[in-house]
Amino acid sequence: MSLLKKCLAFGVVVAVLLAALSVAGGYYWATRPLVLSSPTLDVTIQPRSTVRGVAAQLNRGGVPVEPAPFAWMTRVLGLQSRLKSGNYEFKTGVTPYEVLQKLALGDVNESVVTVIEGWTFKRMRAEFDANPALKHDTAGMSDAALLAAIGASSVQEAHGADSADPAVATNAEGLFFPDTYLFDKGTSDLNVYRRAYGLMQQRLAAAWSTRAPGLPYRTPYEALTMASLIEKETGRASDRPLVSAVFANRLRIGMPLQTDPAVIYGLGESYDGHLRKRDLQQDTPYNTYMRRGLPPTPIALPGVASLQAALNPAPTSALYFVSRGDGSSVFSDTLGDHNRAVDKYIRGQQ
Repeated sequence: MSLLKKCLAFGVVVAVLLAALSVAGGYYWATRPLVLSSPTLDVTIQPRSTVRGVAAQLNRGGVPVEPAPFAWMTRVLGLQSRLKSGNYEFKTGVTPYEVLQKLALGDVNESVVTVIEGWTFKRMRAEFDANPALKHDTAGMSDAALLAAIGASSVQEAHGADSADPAVATNAEGLFFPDTYLFDKGTSDLNVYRRAYGLMQQRLAAAWSTRAPGLPYRTPYEALTMASLIEKETGRASDRPLVSAVFANRLRIGMPLQTDPAVIYGLGESYDGHLRKRDLQQDTPYNTYMRRGLPPTPIALPGVASLQAALNPAPTSALYFVSRGDGSSVFSDTLGDHNRAVDKYIRGQQ
């Protein structure tokens, strides 16, 4: 073999050895656990970051990946365009390869906040305020300021209400959809409020578009108010359309709704858990014993079932209902039948 051929063969062998060493070194680096600055770390990767930008953000967050090997591994695996932004949780023992896979899969560290059907907006705000994963940008804001901050229109503009009362125009009650919301840690609470508001707009519009004919509601907002009454009156699915029908029938003939949940809402902080005769005689805008028609705003956050029931009541002429005490109700067309049901289920008479 000539000297030139020997040199070429030697060069090939060296190149192969160097490549093997490089692969071995890369594998060793990629699978070696990282020494984190804390046992558990939350690191946020910003949108539209380059691979080296991602590496820099990881390092700033306490996850010490070396930028050059990290970029090499990303390129070799063909993941350059698949790294996703978001908040990620990393724990002791994680390797550079596992970090990369987590980012490529978008395995973000999502947190959750749940809003329950029938909650008031005040209760919803308390839940958001107590959630440690949210960034509390609404701290100190009034409800009206919060609505403005999320770009919500006034009640009149958003839902067709025609009240001239400024307090009604900026009232947030009922405008947010009760649901479970996932979000990245550190997300502004305004973002979640905005999503809940938008979702209620969608759900209300969908229900309004499929409403039964001849309902006594001029606007979607009035239907939303009715849905909140239904939400608080019963949790039984089969009773919701019947409760809706009773209230609609009463509205048509000008009969007071006489719904206790509205009275309780109007009492506010003075309500101590017991509704008394004097409470029913205390005049507030929400006292549906003393005032005819709907209350001025919703009294709670209604769910889909109550929205649909409000806009598609059962075909009945019933004007009364009373609880059986087991979650269901007895519905009556006449006052005489209603009084007999009250005697049986409330007064314990047969």
